[in-house]
Amino acid sequence: MSAVFAVAPALPLHTAGKYVAGAYIVFLAIVLIYVAIMATRLSRTERELVELRRDVEARREQEQRDRDLESVS
Repeated sequence: MSAVFAVAPALPLHTAGKYVAGAYIVFLAIVLIYVAIMATRLSRTERELVELRRDVEARREQEQRDRDLESVS
């Protein structure tokens, strides 16, 4: 592998700058897409968690009502 680097000349700075800038732009785009996907998943998970908490609370209230009715009977 080092033989390839020894034979291949380095790009001049005025030419390499475009590629470096392009690489940074692509990397930044990938990071932004990843963050957007994670934000969407987090939002969905938070919504589902609120819904599950509501369902658990409703079930607890229903069980309490059922116990109260059984104790009255």
